[in-house]
Amino acid sequence: MTTGVPTSTAPRRRSPARTFVPLAITAWLILEIWLLTLVAGAAGGLTVAALLAGGMVLGAVVIKRAGRRAFKNLTETFQQAQQGVRPTAQQPGRGNGLTMLAGLFLMMPGLISDAAGLVLLLPPVRAWIGRRAARSLECKMAAAPAGSFGDAFQQARIHQPDGKIVQGEVIRDDGPGPDHQGPGASYRPPLAP
Repeated sequence: MTTGVPTSTAPRRRSPARTFVPLAITAWLILEIWLLTLVAGAAGGLTVAALLAGGMVLGAVVIKRAGRRAFKNLTETFQQAQQGVRPTAQQPGRGNGLTMLAGLFLMMPGLISDAAGLVLLLPPVRAWIGRRAARSLECKMAAAPAGSFGDAFQQARIHQPDGKIVQGEVIRDDGPGPDHQGPGASYRPPLAP
């Protein structure tokens, strides 16, 4: 009896990310709990509660500000596009994504995540991480085979016409004339057979 599955398949190797990411998250959680108990033993539970509440409030404020700034940038870009002005490209690390990530780290309960969020709020750190992420993404997109998802991103990111895009304009003449009796008056073949 055949089921469609070959019987002599080699066991699949587990990717390193599937092994190490859960271990890293578990180690981070254990370290957070240990650090919170250490601080609670030294300064008291009320101090730890105040630190966690302050981190959550500061994180909410940071996320709210970054969201407002992102919405403002979006409306300005739309206004520039409507006026026919080409929107200015943003430098890596100048966006609001890393700021929102910093706010998320601040909102997460724990002192290590709060410290990571505060460090990520520093503009030089955000710029450095943004440049590294952009460079890594560019390398991955350049190494992607043709027809893949990365190739679609590469096609979408073309800024200057380089032979792949033909710029032009469509002129449609549907006005009344001797051979035009309306937009649907003449015979048109079907689009699909």
